[in-house]
Amino acid sequence: MHLEIRRPWELPGSQATPEPVYHDRRRFLKALGFAGAGALLGGSLLRAATATAGPATGAAPARAAGHPLYPAKRDARFALDRPLTDETVAARHNNYYEFTEQKDRVCKLVDRFRARPWRIEVAGLVRRPREIDVDDLMRALPIEERLYRHRCVEAWAMAVPWSGAPMSAFVKWAEPASAARFVRVVSFLKPDEAPNQKIATWYRWPYYEALRMDEAMNELAFLAFGVYGHDLPVQHGAPARLVTPWKYGYKSAKAMVRFEFTDRQPRTFWNDVAPTEYGFLSNVNPKVPHPRWSQATETMIGTNEKRPTLPYNGYARWVAHLYDAKTLTHRS
Repeated sequence: MHLEIRRPWELPGSQATPEPVYHDRRRFLKALGFAGAGALLGGSLLRAATATAGPATGAAPARAAGHPLYPAKRDARFALDRPLTDETVAARHNNYYEFTEQKDRVCKLVDRFRARPWRIEVAGLVRRPREIDVDDLMRALPIEERLYRHRCVEAWAMAVPWSGAPMSAFVKWAEPASAARFVRVVSFLKPDEAPNQKIATWYRWPYYEALRMDEAMNELAFLAFGVYGHDLPVQHGAPARLVTPWKYGYKSAKAMVRFEFTDRQPRTFWNDVAPTEYGFLSNVNPKVPHPRWSQATETMIGTNEKRPTLPYNGYARWVAHLYDAKTLTHRS
């Protein structure tokens, strides 16, 4: 039973996650006529790049020496109502269409990807457009660890310990102009390192997403550089990814190379692919089914435990005020 006086992240304990009872978007894309989404080139499973990189479930980026990121101090506010997902499970169950549409094969296809060196561009309505090395950006921001629930639009879920910085801290560092109302993020374009960018030409690579400025400044929005106490493995979005735990997972763009501040609502990747299925806001809502499956429950990867889906993924107290009743839908 939930006590209103406690925040969801202040609930005692942490809980785990299960292997999929999910519905693959691949079937939907075939129905739209996107043919040729077949099997991809194989790849070997790369060992962790450093001693702290965790289990051998994907390539971890080599980070410049001299940055004492780990262990990051855990923010005590962000506890969970479920156990953490086992790291090996989380590393072997990934949506990352740049590599493959098969979740269990992403970790086998990341060995060519190089997440260092890595430059991030800040552009648009900012006081000073610039580029910065990702390691220098990490040094410029307050780093902490947060335990968050993660909910995929396909109705599977997990619980993850991210290391990184509040998105609000990054926005302040970027110094956007007062006219900026949105922040657009763009992921990498490396077809020689991410095989599906070369094969799946029906997608509009590189991946792109966006948040309203009030969403980016919300205390939940997070810029992650690490997970499970080490650098992000490639399949989790190395070297930097968004984490927006009240939204469906595709809003949390991976391996970003550009942040653009704008006064106009940007287009987003999945909304361009299927505008009636994936909206700009994409907030978690158990009462609004996907056109092809229910969102009322979720299945934890690794344990197959079924749980009721919570509005805004359980974070309503912090984000509900940002929206009116008409916008609580992943198709909005």
